Amino acid sequence: MRAIFLLATLTLLAAVPPCVGADRNAVLWQQPGNITLGDWIWGPGGEARAPIPPFAFVEEDFKGTNPKIKVRDAKGDHWTVKFGGENHGDVFASRLLYALGYVTEPNYFVASGVVTGAHNLRRAKPFLGKDGAFTYARFKLGDHRALAHAEAKTWSWDDNPFAGTHELNGLKILLMLTSNWDAKDARDGAGSNTAVYTKPDSHTDRVYYAFEDWGSTMGKWGGFFERDKWDPAGYREQTQKFVRRTAGQIEWGYRGKHGKDITSGIGPGDISWLLTYLSRITDEQLKAGLRASGATAAEIDIYARSIRDRITQLQRLSETPAVTSAPPAAPRPRVVLPFRLKER
Repeated sequence: MRAIFLLATLTLLAAVPPCVGADRNAVLWQQPGNITLGDWIWGPGGEARAPIPPFAFVEEDFKGTNPKIKVRDAKGDHWTVKFGGENHGDVFASRLLYALGYVTEPNYFVASGVVTGAHNLRRAKPFLGKDGAFTYARFKLGDHRALAHAEAKTWSWDDNPFAGTHELNGLKILLMLTSNWDAKDARDGAGSNTAVYTKPDSHTDRVYYAFEDWGSTMGKWGGFFERDKWDPAGYREQTQKFVRRTAGQIEWGYRGKHGKDITSGIGPGDISWLLTYLSRITDEQLKAGLRASGATAAEIDIYARSIRDRITQLQRLSETPAVTSAPPAAPRPRVVLPFRLKER
């Protein structure tokens, strides 16, 4: 009987439908597969899609606030290479999102390399030597054959097809779990970090909703003079006030862009839903994802402990009587390459 019950449970989990919008073509979340340690190391692109040198310069990318260039690797794949303070957080978040069933683009951390043919650089000039050498970069795959922006579609936290769903509220929790304070959406115009994708090879009319910028993470949330990116000490410090229950309400410590939209409307049911998948993540997997993001041994230890602490806080809340979500209360070291680059 126990075996029959287990088989039935696994069958039901496998049959969990994607989170779709009212038009049945909008997808926010899909049941994650069997996520392995290798998935945490390589992310949604897998080992086969990892960038391979030599890297040839294509052009400088002036979108956003961080210096970026576009390059082509030995396989002919095109990449957006980001420098500055967002090269670690983006990579780790892509592995976390992938493990939990949310759409994310393939990202890889590359500790060092050389870009040939770079010229007339402006914002990216300080990050490349005269010979094109660079250190500590994030490579995002630019292969639109797999995932392409649906340019005519946008969404915001207060206007989307998924309002009130576990899946949207789960995404909000992940922003707070990673301390992502840059939650810009369609209301912010060209600076929006929300996106809608299509999968050109899927032969369907489905569009996939996502939050695509996770560079401003793993540090301190807060206002302009308080927040930070990839700050292990700050992340650990704020973990103490990640979330708590006060006077029958869930009180989140998070502060950031559109903070009230992020913290509002989240109940114990949403937390329990996310924990169905979040609780499966092991410390070994977290450490593998952090290592693949270029974290040092000391950073890995701090982050793994702090993330586990935040998950434990969520588990305690999910076991409490019904509560509602309250608005928030007012008030860089050496890294290693997570994989060996192969010359062709």
